Amino acid sequence: MKKLLPKRRSKKESAPPSRITNETVAEHRERILAGGRRYKYPVQYARHRLVIVTVTLTIAALLLIGLVGWWQLYVAQSSNAILYRVTQVVPVPVASVDGQAVRYSDYLMYYNSSIHFLQKSEQLVLGSEDGQRQADFQKRQNLDIAIRNAYAEKLAKELGVVVEPEQLERVNQEHLTMANGPISQETYNASTLSLLGWSPEEEQRATKNQILKSNVAYKIDEEASDKVEQAADLLQASKNDFAKVADELGGEGNGKVIAGVSGMVPLVNNDGGLTDAARKLDKGQVSSVIRSTTGDGYYFVKLLEKTGTQLNYEYIQIPLTEFDRRLEQLREDGKIHEYIKVESISNPKIEEE
Repeated sequence: MKKLLPKRRSKKESAPPSRITNETVAEHRERILAGGRRYKYPVQYARHRLVIVTVTLTIAALLLIGLVGWWQLYVAQSSNAILYRVTQVVPVPVASVDGQAVRYSDYLMYYNSSIHFLQKSEQLVLGSEDGQRQADFQKRQNLDIAIRNAYAEKLAKELGVVVEPEQLERVNQEHLTMANGPISQETYNASTLSLLGWSPEEEQRATKNQILKSNVAYKIDEEASDKVEQAADLLQASKNDFAKVADELGGEGNGKVIAGVSGMVPLVNNDGGLTDAARKLDKGQVSSVIRSTTGDGYYFVKLLEKTGTQLNYEYIQIPLTEFDRRLEQLREDGKIHEYIKVESISNPKIEEE
């Protein structure tokens, strides 16, 4: 026991003093920091590893989502509402025309609307053989529409062509004018949603697309403009013989100048502004040239008969061909690239007839 006592004393004496003084503060600080380093470095390494794992998983998830989305759009050609909304946010292309991207969302807007209309009005069943043929036909039709709209946008930028607010307002007012009287905007929106599945924003986008394409077509078609001048001279020389003028102007295929008679139509008939122009004429009087708001060409009209609710007019149509000719030339030159496989198919309705 006597031998152990000195050892305990010496051990006690070697322990560091618990009291911190000016002489021992540096020693105490170093001891505390050394103890903390044991916990700092393992946590630092774990945090670094966690960041790497998180970033890797995020990239992998995004790649997987992108791959699934690509397969759904470009292979399965899914057109569900979720993918449609995604394509509105992410501007992925469905095709390109002369370097101009064709937005997938535009194609789906028209395609889904066509299918909605067929299901609503003709009880189309997509799972049936006939339903699949109808869907394939609509894919081709609406992809072509989206391509035309994109090409019109490209030319509009180059030519400085825009949709004027007055034009949009005039077309919107035509939409609200029915044979039995005007309807409200709310009624028109409800009807558009029910028949076409379009929201007011989608309907306005489709209307602007139509007007812009029409403006571009009028701008670039010099041949049609020349025929308008010839028609004005010939009408005067022939004493407004519409049939004779149409024969003299001639043309082939879609470019053929046509003369015809409307038959008795309502005074508020929606026909691109022709009835509205004829309504302002006296019997036998001929209008100045009319640019149809539907974009199908220039017109002259002559009032034949008018009652309190109806009228009948004769017309000459000078069609626009340059826009379609240029678009067809781009296809022949291989400057239209489609990123989904859509076969050309004849109209199933025509085949049934």
